[in-house]
Amino acid sequence: MNSKKNLTDNELVRMFKQGDKQALNELLSRYSSNVYSYILIMVKNPDLAKDFLQETYIKVFDSIKRGKYTEKGAFFYWVVRIAHNLVIDYYRRNKTFPTVSNDSMDYDLFNSSRFADKNAEDEMIELQTYSDLRNLVEKLPQEQKEVVLLRHYGGLSFKEIAKITNVSINTALGRMRYALINLRKLIVKYKINLNYD
Repeated sequence: MNSKKNLTDNELVRMFKQGDKQALNELLSRYSSNVYSYILIMVKNPDLAKDFLQETYIKVFDSIKRGKYTEKGAFFYWVVRIAHNLVIDYYRRNKTFPTVSNDSMDYDLFNSSRFADKNAEDEMIELQTYSDLRNLVEKLPQEQKEVVLLRHYGGLSFKEIAKITNVSINTALGRMRYALINLRKLIVKYKINLNYD
C-alpha cells in the first residue's frame, strides 16, 4: 500500500481498471479531505456532506469501471466536478435562490485589511464578520455563489473553476464580478459592518 503513495493518479486509475481495488482507495484518500471540505462549504451540514462524499465516490467508482474517466492528469478536478454536480442537483431539487440587482462600490470584499490583520482583540468581531459575509454569499444567484465558493472558500483558480463548472474562463470571471457587485449591494441592504478603514 505504501508503494502506491508514490504513484501518479493515472497509474492508480490504470491499476484499478486492472482489478486492484486498493489503488482506488489510495487515489480517493489523496483527495478525500479537500473534496469533503468543498462539499461542506456548499451544503453547510457535516452529515449531508458525508453523504455527498460517499455518493461522489460511488459515482467515481462506477464511472471508472465504465471507462468514462478520460481526463488524463486531471483526476482531482474530475472528482470535484462530480461532487459539484451532485450538490447543484440537490440545490435545484430542494432550494430556490434569490437574486439581487447590480450595484457598485469601491472596495474589494475579499481583499480587505480587515481579513488580513488578525489579533486576539478582534477575533470575535472577525468571526462574526466571516459569518455575516458567508450568509450573504448564500443569497447570491446560484451560478455566482458557485464561483465565490470555489474561488474564495475552495482556493481554486479561475481556470480550474471554469473547468469544474464547464464554462469559459471569461464566464467564470464575469460571474465573480457580478457576485462581488451583488455582495456589495447586500452589505448595504443588510447594514453589515465589514470595518473598512
